[in-house]
Amino acid sequence: MSELTQAEQFLLDGIRRGDAAAWEQFVDRFRGRLVAFAARRLGSAADADDAVQDTFVRFLRGLGAYRGAAGVETYLFTILRRRIVDHYRGRGRPSVCLLHDVLAREAGRDDDDPRRSLAAFAAPDPTASFHARRNEQDELRREALAAAVRELLDALRAEPNFRDLKIVELLFYCQLANKSVAGVVGAEEAHVALVKHRAIQRIRRRVQRELKARGLRPGEAESLGPDALLTEVWEHLRLSCPKRNTIGAYLLGSLEPAWADYVDFHLHRLGCAFCLANLADLKRRTDDSPAAGALRRRILQSTVGFLTQPR
Repeated sequence: MSELTQAEQFLLDGIRRGDAAAWEQFVDRFRGRLVAFAARRLGSAADADDAVQDTFVRFLRGLGAYRGAAGVETYLFTILRRRIVDHYRGRGRPSVCLLHDVLAREAGRDDDDPRRSLAAFAAPDPTASFHARRNEQDELRREALAAAVRELLDALRAEPNFRDLKIVELLFYCQLANKSVAGVVGAEEAHVALVKHRAIQRIRRRVQRELKARGLRPGEAESLGPDALLTEVWEHLRLSCPKRNTIGAYLLGSLEPAWADYVDFHLHRLGCAFCLANLADLKRRTDDSPAAGALRRRILQSTVGFLTQPR
């Protein structure tokens, strides 16, 4: 199951043919948000530029193995996140949600040092989880889980029920306990527990239907419930992250109030590092500074040899 947009597929087809213009467009499309992401955690502009340059090099080196199971932006963020974790190796296994940083600042603690806050930053390595050691049944299970979570999120958005959307995001994306979630959203802990129970049951039923439709026996489908893999799939595919154009509309103030409140929560309360990087990039799209131009030239020069290799 591919997560690629038509524009991304078009650029990738050109890159695989060795089209330098397609690669330049690709770099220009994603460079800004990657720099914003790296700069937030590395502190040094030079370190951030190095990490982003290396990310594009690694992307081209591994392009033959990329099948679009995650969108291009998510895949690039995965490579960059691993690069940053390597930079701070030995300091623990981080998560993708910065909510703990936000809560720490509100409590008056100085947790802005990226070396101390790394544990609240990156997720377990999803590249290894999703692109190696997986047989066909594992992939079917992940596809079914992704479809089930999307169905749940779409239903909450359509109602609209943004409070429960925030709750499931805090539970499964941030992995907070029921009591902590209740405090963040201002709900009763019993309501959080009910939302969690209903969400898991709904996801499990959808997964079972999906797997049975693919030819698994009922007993097998029941043994492949979502609990163990739910957060892994959610994190890897960023299923609840607003689209980039939605973040752009938020920035322009053109979203409906309920949507704007949710996007604000996702960005500034939950503190999604990926979406904050997109927000920073959108704010800086007019940046024509010499430093930005220099990084662009470095990326293109360092990747040209990989671009022309046959695939």
